[in-house]
Amino acid sequence: MSDPLLDVQHLTVVFETSGSAITAVNDVTFQIARGETLGLVGESGSGKSVTAFSILRLLQPPGRIASGRVLFEGRDLMSLTEPDMRQVRGAKISLIFQEPMTALNPVMRVGDQIAEALTAHGQVDRQEAWNLAVELLDAVHIPDASHRVLDYPHQLSGGMRQRVMIAIALACRPPLVIADEPTTALDVTIQAQVLDLLRELRARYNLALLLITHDFGVIAEMADRVAVMHNGLLVEQGTVRQILRAPAHDYTRELLAAVPGMRASRAGGGG
Repeated sequence: MSDPLLDVQHLTVVFETSGSAITAVNDVTFQIARGETLGLVGESGSGKSVTAFSILRLLQPPGRIASGRVLFEGRDLMSLTEPDMRQVRGAKISLIFQEPMTALNPVMRVGDQIAEALTAHGQVDRQEAWNLAVELLDAVHIPDASHRVLDYPHQLSGGMRQRVMIAIALACRPPLVIADEPTTALDVTIQAQVLDLLRELRARYNLALLLITHDFGVIAEMADRVAVMHNGLLVEQGTVRQILRAPAHDYTRELLAAVPGMRASRAGGGG
């Protein structure tokens, strides 16, 4: 891939406890092009979220990045100072968390939380940020956005809270969005709506998306390419079509077998 937007090279992450080191991410390498969706798939504990938090340098002790480079728009994020890194988070790379009720501030109106994402990077003044918050809620299909900006998170449904998280992630128009299991806590109908919304916004804003999930069904619907993660290792990468039709690794075949009928229907449909 020539001139990728994100280029993760030989990333290794360890957790050190009681004198021993556990490798959570082991020599992981992948790239994402502008406007592309890469699905990072694997079961819980495989290292997917640790990879995402490492890219943004949000790992908490005892976790640490032992080696590797993370190049974004040609800059190595591992070499940036923390103040410079804060300018990257949100403005250049944003993160959609899997639990919006935990990620949102329960005592702030949702409009203020969206506006804060804009003013934190000095892009607009307070009034313009509030106006943009209304526009963003409208963009993520929250009805009556001019009134819902005044709501607190507990006044919104789970699906609406996830839409607020997406609005915050998109506030500064970052070229890359990391979505960490964005539909896990939602029922099936709302999951489909959120995935449709992500697909629509990706096309509208030419977003690159790192979509982290345990569900190959989501990957088949959303991703251009897929990287399969198991026990901290990337065991297989390729286009979604390649992986669905001819998975090379036993673990990938096990993940596909967990989604009844998906592989057969996809193989027959040319997608």
